[in-house]
Amino acid sequence: MRAIVCQAPGGPEVLRPTDIPTPEPGPGEVRVRVQAAGVNPIDWKTRSGGGPARNFTGPFVVGWDVAGVVDALGPGAEGLSVGDPVLGMARFPSPDGAYAEYVTAPAGHFRARPDDLPVVEAGALPLAGMTAWQSLVDVGNLRAGQRVLVHAAAGGVGHLAVQIAKALGAHVIGTASGPRLGLLRSLGCDEVVDYTAHPFEEAIAPVDLVYDLVGGETAVRSLGLVKPGGLLICLPTVAADAALEAASARGVRASGALVDPAGGGLSELLALHAEGRLRVLVADTFPLDRAADAHRLGEQGHTLGKLVLTV
Repeated sequence: MRAIVCQAPGGPEVLRPTDIPTPEPGPGEVRVRVQAAGVNPIDWKTRSGGGPARNFTGPFVVGWDVAGVVDALGPGAEGLSVGDPVLGMARFPSPDGAYAEYVTAPAGHFRARPDDLPVVEAGALPLAGMTAWQSLVDVGNLRAGQRVLVHAAAGGVGHLAVQIAKALGAHVIGTASGPRLGLLRSLGCDEVVDYTAHPFEEAIAPVDLVYDLVGGETAVRSLGLVKPGGLLICLPTVAADAALEAASARGVRASGALVDPAGGGLSELLALHAEGRLRVLVADTFPLDRAADAHRLGEQGHTLGKLVLTV
C-alpha cells in the first residue's frame, strides 16, 4: 500500500510517499480502507520528534484521524462488518498512522459513519472533536449556565469546542483575530474577543472554565480570569507545564488533557451533527502524496477549522 512514512524527525520534507506492506488486522481489530485522514497539530509535532514520537523507534506512518470503509476483520472483532463506512481515531498514540491507504486498529476505536456526514468532514472530526469533548466534559465537567472561555476558538479543536460548549448550555466566549469573529458568532459564541486589538484579559469577566488551545503566555495570563473553584485546561500538553506551575503558585486549579481513542465523545458528536448542532469546518484538502504541503500550511497556525488528506 501507499503510505506517508516519516523516516527520521525533521521538517515537512521528511514525509515521503512510500510503498509498504498492507497491514493485517490482529485479534479484535479491523482494517479500514482509508478515504480521508485529518491533519492535526500533534501530527507535525510528532513528525518533528516530539509528542508520541519520543517513544517511537525507526520509521513510522504519521496521523490518527481516519474515515473510510471496513475492509477486513481480525479474529474476534465485533460490532462492525466488512463494507461498513466508519470514522475514528486509529490506535492513538501508536506509530501505525492513518496517512495511508489502509490502517488497522481495535474495532472499538471506530464508529459507523452516518450518511449525512461527508467522508472528508468525517476524516476531520475524531481527534479534534474527541479532544474537545473529553476536555470539556470529562476533565472540565462543564455544565449548563457556566461561563467558558475558548482560546483559538476558530481552529481545529476550538471551533468544535465552541459548539460542544454551546450544546451543553454554557455561556461561550471565544478569542480569535478580527477577521474570524464573525465565524465565532455563527458557531454560537455569546461573546467574541479580538486578542489582537487589546489584551483579552481586560475584556472578559471571570469564567468557570478556560479552555486554552494556545499555551505558554496565553495560559498564564488567563489564570486571573478563573473564578474560585474554576479550572483552566491547557492544550497542547507540551505547552502546559508553565501554566500548571503558575496555577499552582496562585492556588488556581489547572490541568492538561490527553485524548483517549476508546474514550467518550465520538458518538455524542455524531448525535450533535445529526441534530444540526455541530458543523465540521474543513479549510482545505490535499491528496495523500502532498501530506508535506498540508503540514507546511498547518504549521503557519492560521487555518480555520481542519486540513484533510484525501486518499
